[in-house]
Amino acid sequence: MYLKNLKLIQFKNFQNLDLVFDQGVNCFFGVNGAGKTNLLDAIHYLCLTKSAFIPGDSNHIRHEKDFFTIKGEFDLLGRELGVNCFFEIGKKKRIEVNSKPYTKLSEHIGLLPLVIIAPDDTEIINGGSEERRKFFDSMICQADQNYLQRLIRYQQYLKQRNALLKRFAEEKIHDKSQLAPYDEQLIQLSYEIYQTRQQFLKNFLIHFNTHYADISGAKERVDIQYKSQVDNGNFKLDFVNNLKKDLILKRTGFGIHKDDFIFTFDEQQIKKFGSQGQKKSFLISLKLAQFYIFKEIKGTKPLLLLDDIFDKLDDARIHHLIAAVANKEFGQLFITDARPERSREILSQITSEFRTFTISNNTINEIELNQ
Repeated sequence: MYLKNLKLIQFKNFQNLDLVFDQGVNCFFGVNGAGKTNLLDAIHYLCLTKSAFIPGDSNHIRHEKDFFTIKGEFDLLGRELGVNCFFEIGKKKRIEVNSKPYTKLSEHIGLLPLVIIAPDDTEIINGGSEERRKFFDSMICQADQNYLQRLIRYQQYLKQRNALLKRFAEEKIHDKSQLAPYDEQLIQLSYEIYQTRQQFLKNFLIHFNTHYADISGAKERVDIQYKSQVDNGNFKLDFVNNLKKDLILKRTGFGIHKDDFIFTFDEQQIKKFGSQGQKKSFLISLKLAQFYIFKEIKGTKPLLLLDDIFDKLDDARIHHLIAAVANKEFGQLFITDARPERSREILSQITSEFRTFTISNNTINEIELNQ
């Protein structure tokens, strides 16, 4: 799979932009704030219907404008796909494939697999359980449309149950019969989501452990442990018995929305005890495992976006990534860097062609094919 071209109209700092890409490596150069990451975000929109960095579609409209358009043409296993994303203030966002709009945006997720590695990814390791759930959920949603639909339904029922708990607290009443339909759905969906997460992690760990061993030299044993309230054997009873606490807190305190994925090395939590080097190796291994499991499930290489990561990785980890590029393990690659000379030096180690785009004054002022 690869993205052939990209057209932007009033998206972030770009008024009107047309780009044609190489099937291999594409580099966006420019000073900080030039808009390099905005181009990656536009690609993310086309694949996953939303921004990778900032929520809220209106935040991505060019200053003092009222709409944006993103268009791209993809080759997916020989199939030509024209993907258009339109958003106008006061209207619903629209995604079209070959001029046919989706009824639900979620139907598009998983069609065009994508992996992004960005500086803020450190929160997957250093942040709270929500960050790790988000990482795994977004990954499984790209791989499994049924899981995505279950997760959407779960979040809808959870929101409705929490609204009911809040109303009970305000009116100083509670009616179990009104909660019962939500309880039944949340309990059932918790079991189903738990089972999918558990099975996905088993397959994911195979890829993850392989890449961590390659990057670190197999110096320590790493693991990812899935911790869930569903796994205690009495989940249904515990969910019901937690009602008193739910009424006090005015929200649902039991369910798969409380799950966590514990990252460990030598049976210690890497969040608490891992060195910076170990955390970097862990993070890159997570992302590479994501890439390879998508490749396995989808039968095509996902797009890989690297946002300003050469500032965050040391030479050993950069070398591991570039060696994979040189071996043509990846498909189409998009890289941003504020230091063009550094990227050119790193990419000179590979034999593949790569195309560079230099950004300034809200436009592309230089395109170069390096051979």
